[in-house]
Amino acid sequence: MLISEVIDRVKAYCGNDWDGPIYDDTTRDKVLWGATDVECTGIVTTCFASADVIREAAARGANLIICHEALFWNHGDHTCWLENNKTFQAKRALLDEAGIAVWRLHDHIHSGAPEDGRFVDSIFMGLADKLGWRGYVTGNPDRPMSFEIPETSALDLARFLVGRLGLNGTRIVGDANARVRTVMVPTHLIGGSDNMVTAQMDAGVDCLVTMEATDYTTSEYVRDSAQLGLGKAMICIGHFNVEEPGMEYMLRWLPEATGANVPMSFVPSGDPWTYVLP
Repeated sequence: MLISEVIDRVKAYCGNDWDGPIYDDTTRDKVLWGATDVECTGIVTTCFASADVIREAAARGANLIICHEALFWNHGDHTCWLENNKTFQAKRALLDEAGIAVWRLHDHIHSGAPEDGRFVDSIFMGLADKLGWRGYVTGNPDRPMSFEIPETSALDLARFLVGRLGLNGTRIVGDANARVRTVMVPTHLIGGSDNMVTAQMDAGVDCLVTMEATDYTTSEYVRDSAQLGLGKAMICIGHFNVEEPGMEYMLRWLPEATGANVPMSFVPSGDPWTYVLP
């Protein structure tokens, strides 16, 4: 089966409506590198196709990496500004030497993979599955990714997340001793959706588990809430750490979606953070 056929079959398997219809000319789901008119020898899924992931894919004999995020460090994967950049040149050479194609799968996988007669966001379902929280999903439309978990402290929840996701550590903003039942995973807290999130916290969310979080908006709100005795916390685990389980979960449905008789495996890009303590 050609790599191009693998790609087409995955897109056909997934949903086609993520905040509106997904169009080929505007989707993030692009071939970012390599030839697709060749036989697929193996598939590796990952969140970010880092240099180490590329090396591991080559060692496994795979010539297709399906990643969730950009390859060259910018939205849209534009490379016109990188021609003389040493890191770009080295990564390009590594890809060419390995003979690997890289396809970004972002919009279609968020649009959903079929499960129990409906399409579910396969990235966030992967996170719920990894945490063992599938039975705790609230289904609240105002909190599209929220859970009602057995009561615990924010500190113990943070320890659980570090262990279950294999992280190097994490950070807590607010009250580490806050009693937590309602947990929400918001989208990017970089100024755009912060008002909605603070409203949800005011309406009963005890703890946020965040991808990005801006210090001068949501972080300030959570800290004030905690200092005013309202028992709020935010656990900041990072964008890739939240979404990578979904690319591991993809292996549950990738064989059915493609029908390809090739090795398929997940290679984690891993926790990018190193924590330095006093």
